[in-house]
Amino acid sequence: MTAPAISVQNLTKRYGDKTVVNDVSMDVKTGEIMGFLGPNGSGKTTTIRLMCGLLEPNAGEGRVLGYNIRTERRAIKRRVGYMTQRFSFYEDLTLEENLNFVAGLYGMTPVRQTVRDTLENLGLSSRKAQLAGSLSGGWKQRLALAACVMHKPDLLILDEPTAGVDPKARREFWDEIHALAQGGMTVLVSTHYMDEAERCHRISYISYGHLVAQGTVTDVVRNAGLTTLVVSDGDMAGLARALKGAKGVDQVAPFGQTLHVVGRDGDLLQQTVADIAKKQNATVTHAQTSLEDVFIQLMGDTQDNMA
Repeated sequence: MTAPAISVQNLTKRYGDKTVVNDVSMDVKTGEIMGFLGPNGSGKTTTIRLMCGLLEPNAGEGRVLGYNIRTERRAIKRRVGYMTQRFSFYEDLTLEENLNFVAGLYGMTPVRQTVRDTLENLGLSSRKAQLAGSLSGGWKQRLALAACVMHKPDLLILDEPTAGVDPKARREFWDEIHALAQGGMTVLVSTHYMDEAERCHRISYISYGHLVAQGTVTDVVRNAGLTTLVVSDGDMAGLARALKGAKGVDQVAPFGQTLHVVGRDGDLLQQTVADIAKKQNATVTHAQTSLEDVFIQLMGDTQDNMA
């Protein structure tokens, strides 16, 4: 069997007396798109930087693309494409000039042909003379992706790459990601968008430094063991007040003209919701538990390690 592209065990990173990554272990298969989820400040970016050789762990071991994350960090960096949260290219240079600069950093030859091919592959040729600072969010994202994959990395790491990008650009971006994965590239992508997480082959959920769930979206939702009910009709505001904190109720969230009510104890939840709904002539139906329901539940089950 092919060795995992990423295989880390018990990764831990501390800053003073604060542990921001705590005993994280995970494997990512070659050619797999792994979604990395978690609330802000949960340790996602720090874990990513440990994996790609930008930080050294206080504890734990691992190999990325066959290289030791402690002793071969430079080799890992050469074979990884890392797209950061913020646009980090020169806004007063054109797209072509930015890519020429990146190609030079990697010592790629011939530079002109490499840049031309990259512009063509990512649909940027028509904008090659445009200043990067004048691009919309979606085009900036595409330029950043082009720069990350120009040296043909084996592992592509994307840290919240589509924040602030419109839905059409996001969908086109994900089409590119799946095309790269089909070509054998491994992708690790952190995201807050549940629809993007559902596009991944598997997901890992980190909450305040701890890896608390991993698997396919179906596995993670099933293993959470939640029941979701939808309450409609009646006084939504009054129903929400009555349901919050009631026995068996863990979450109450408005969705348009309905309430989504979630809990771990399915039987107790159904009894509580049925009793409250009956008093206000509301209707109760079953719904499929969503990944967002699980996301919120996992956040509530863990403690902020920076508090």
